[in-house]
Amino acid sequence: MTAEHEGHDVYLQAALAEARQGLAEGGIPIGSVLVHGGRIIGRGHNRRVQSGSVVLHAEMDALENAGRQPAKVYHQCTLYTTLSPCPMCSGAILLYGIPRVVIGENRIFRGDEALLTARGVTVSVVDDEECVTLMREFTARSPELWNEDIGVEQ
Repeated sequence: MTAEHEGHDVYLQAALAEARQGLAEGGIPIGSVLVHGGRIIGRGHNRRVQSGSVVLHAEMDALENAGRQPAKVYHQCTLYTTLSPCPMCSGAILLYGIPRVVIGENRIFRGDEALLTARGVTVSVVDDEECVTLMREFTARSPELWNEDIGVEQ
């Protein structure tokens, strides 16, 4: 991890813990945390399989678990996610005006980073080896489930 990203380590580790929890539950290993003022206010992991949900990606779960917040809180948050956010999650980031997103990795899947950046969101990709390995192993083991999650027709 580069010096630029060292301050993010504790939050990325929390997102990784969420990803590992999701995998242990039989789901997809993607985790996310929402941080405000140096404190995690929302944690989540992809729970589509566990909940039979079409929308519970990790970022959406973290936002849901943060509960209702005033707009000014979202405008001061950083969202940490183990994998690049998909179009749905990117839309939620934009809707709530979250100004910063830190991504664990985007080798396995690159979401709408360009859209986020174009709309003024600061996007940092850490390229964390644990995030890469977790997703690489999962997608090799469960390609059908992964393709379902990202909307690829089989």
